[in-house]
Amino acid sequence: MPINYKDSGVNIDAGNEAVRRIKDQVKTTFTKEVVTGLGTFGAMYDASWLKDYKNPVLVQSVDGVGTKLIIAKMAGNLACAGQDIVNHCCNDILCQGARPLTFLDYIAAAKLKPQEVAEIVSGMVKACRENGVSLIGGETAEMPGVYAPGEHDVAGCILGVVEKSKIITGDKIQEGDVLLGLGSSGMHTNGASLIRKIFFSGGPYDAGSQFEELHFPLAKELAVPHKSYVKAVSRAMNQYEVKGIAHITGGGLIENIPRILPAGLAVEIKKHSWDILPIFKVIQRIGEVAEEEMYRVFNMGI
Repeated sequence: MPINYKDSGVNIDAGNEAVRRIKDQVKTTFTKEVVTGLGTFGAMYDASWLKDYKNPVLVQSVDGVGTKLIIAKMAGNLACAGQDIVNHCCNDILCQGARPLTFLDYIAAAKLKPQEVAEIVSGMVKACRENGVSLIGGETAEMPGVYAPGEHDVAGCILGVVEKSKIITGDKIQEGDVLLGLGSSGMHTNGASLIRKIFFSGGPYDAGSQFEELHFPLAKELAVPHKSYVKAVSRAMNQYEVKGIAHITGGGLIENIPRILPAGLAVEIKKHSWDILPIFKVIQRIGEVAEEEMYRVFNMGI
């Protein structure tokens, strides 16, 4: 009997249907600089306007949503994963003072379901529009045997620009400078594996578990999109001298702040100067996680 690609687990028609569903919403992110639409082998972006910069420096970053995808699916909120990856990448290049320009996505699964792809991309589109980013291309991959049935992988690559004289490195930080923290929206995009170990590994808890500290069921509280700091920090950079920016992701406060400090300097953090988000209190209490470990894994509300 003849065999075809679909028999091996790869459905080309499903991939085409996914692209058809997302095409129109992706176009809403395009600026006049986008030269090509979806479907070309390479996405093109007109950079002639960079002549307005004296010395433009391109800044790139790539990241993934990780196992928070599993939690987002449990919460019935796959769009959260799309927002997560765009906002995470925007924040990463913001640490160098860069303005985000374009984004490329990667969505993979053992079996592609067009509706699920569309949900994830809808979150990307929302975040791209909020950050002024053009979603100019991407890849959807169906890989049975690589991914577990029902699971996804979502990653993305961002490109931004900064004037060379305005690059933020942390090198100018000195003793006596003020450290400010901006509030987070929740767990953001890291620590999900520890959270799943605590709550979703065969114990008494599930996606719908309720805790008195939380307003919503557990999975819904966890599946809150990663917050973008682009607008707030950009306003600050226009008014003040910002010497260093740390995006508190994997590694928490303990690992990420030292990444921007000159040799020989440390920071003093007033630990009780902000309210720890309730979700972190629940994680620490139920998981019996040591305080230092909490600050090494999570953003703790900053």
